[in-house]
Amino acid sequence: ALPLAALLSACASLPVDDRTLAGETLSGRLALRIDTVGEEQPRSVVAGFELQGAPAAGRLNLSTPTGQVMAQARWAPGRVVLVTPQGERPYGSLDALTREVLGESLPVAALFDWLHGRPWAGAAHETQDPGFRQLGWTVDLARFADDTIVAVREGAPAVTVRVKLDRS
Repeated sequence: ALPLAALLSACASLPVDDRTLAGETLSGRLALRIDTVGEEQPRSVVAGFELQGAPAAGRLNLSTPTGQVMAQARWAPGRVVLVTPQGERPYGSLDALTREVLGESLPVAALFDWLHGRPWAGAAHETQDPGFRQLGWTVDLARFADDTIVAVREGAPAVTVRVKLDRS
């Protein structure tokens, strides 16, 4: 989470790719907490986000509380990059990008479905009331009517992602 905190606290904004992508746009606030093992303090990050496109090709903007985009992940078949005020950096996969930037990998492809309150079609799932388990994550939909989704990955370290969607 330290690399992401550094990105979000940087003074310079970046030139964002704001071309419209095929697919959808979801936005809101994202809070990520990584419970560390041992005596380390848990790591946490809160950011605004805009997820646009689809699992195969898309873009994820992370922004400061004032709305300034401080990091942008872009992906398409064969290409994954992170754009920050320090420049553009390629990655082998979205998993590798999220693991390095956030400290743990997040299933970005599944988020497109999870944020709609449904399991991702790309992997098996188990239904649990009120939600489901998929990819080692428990997706809690108890507050889905209030546009809030909580996903928890148990294990070491445990990871919690809370999303409050903006609905217009």
